[in-house]
Amino acid sequence: MTSSESSMAQAARRMLSSKAEQFTESVIREMTRLAMKHGAVNLSQGFPDFAAPAEIKEAARQAIADDINQYAITWGAKPLRDAIVEKFDRTQGVRVDPEREITICCGSTEAMMSTMLAIINPGDEIVVFEPFYENYGPDAILSGAKPRFVKMRPPDGEKAVWTFDEKELAAAFGPHTKAIILNTPNNPTGKVFTRAELEFIRELCVRWDAYCVTDEIYEHILYDGTEHISMACIDGMRDRTIVINGMSKTYSVTGWRVGWAIAPPETTAAIRKVHDFLTVGAAAPLQQAGAIALRSPQSYYDKLAADYTVRRERLLKILAAAGFIVYKPLGAYYIMTDISGFDFLADQYPAGSRDISFAKFLVEEIGVAVVPGSSFYNNGQDGASQVRFTFCKKEATLAAAEERLARLAGHVARR
Repeated sequence: MTSSESSMAQAARRMLSSKAEQFTESVIREMTRLAMKHGAVNLSQGFPDFAAPAEIKEAARQAIADDINQYAITWGAKPLRDAIVEKFDRTQGVRVDPEREITICCGSTEAMMSTMLAIINPGDEIVVFEPFYENYGPDAILSGAKPRFVKMRPPDGEKAVWTFDEKELAAAFGPHTKAIILNTPNNPTGKVFTRAELEFIRELCVRWDAYCVTDEIYEHILYDGTEHISMACIDGMRDRTIVINGMSKTYSVTGWRVGWAIAPPETTAAIRKVHDFLTVGAAAPLQQAGAIALRSPQSYYDKLAADYTVRRERLLKILAAAGFIVYKPLGAYYIMTDISGFDFLADQYPAGSRDISFAKFLVEEIGVAVVPGSSFYNNGQDGASQVRFTFCKKEATLAAAEERLARLAGHVARR
């Protein structure tokens, strides 16, 4: 870069928001781009590579044919809001008002951002468990919140699940706490929060007069008899909980971008105002199809979980055979792994960036794309020995990954 170009770049940066300087583009989406560039098997970004249910696709086609092609009501088409009410009542035993407590958004990502902008004031703090879904950090920055991070610890010999220290969580709350973000089932760990854990969090929210913003996008992807419990159905939390959800994961339509926020009336009014001026509204024909999808019979959700159980077991075996330390998820469709057993990393790469180097090695040399663990931590070094895989893929994709990951034996020596 010439001195003139450098000066122009510096001048351009001075014109930009300081908020945008505090985070990078999505690492997860970048890994998908690298997978495409190198012809790699994409086990990084969590989108299914198999077909969505035929009846849901047909509902979308029919909605377009029926000329449902103009703006829906800003906060969401009535049929979809009614379907959300029915489903939330059926699955969680909580009845909400479709007219005053639901906002349909352009995906759960926008629902989360609209929520954050609606509740955060300067100086407010939010509590975030880590490892966390990478959007939560930028959400905090863009909304003006100060995040307080609380680490979850991976399974060990005594505990087969990810855990957190109650004292550390309690210490993260204080007079400036506006909310805690809770993702259950969790991305990237697969942790499903128990009723006892939710009740402990409830006590902190009540004590400090804080919201619980729950991301429940993986609510139906559960294993080993695990139960998803929404914080909204915990005693004392009905009016303190904002539930974020969407169609993407349950119905394998991540590109449709239809999500929603369920919140008490006064909170919903604020969310709706922000949503209106962010995106106006989600795609009308896809909302119509969503109303059909949410009324799927229980057999659909049972089969969804059963099919993902098969995929989970398949990838767990592939990764263990390739030399990864694997952490078995109880929900969602990701597997966090520890890469410290690959001793070539210690020989070739700095300790604080081995996950990034290893992910680059995998996509370029082995032909499999993963997400480096540092993407899920405030301090990237805390995730330097981890990478995340996804198994929302068809068998042919997992078989191709198995064949390629077997090549690791020729590239690394394992202790």
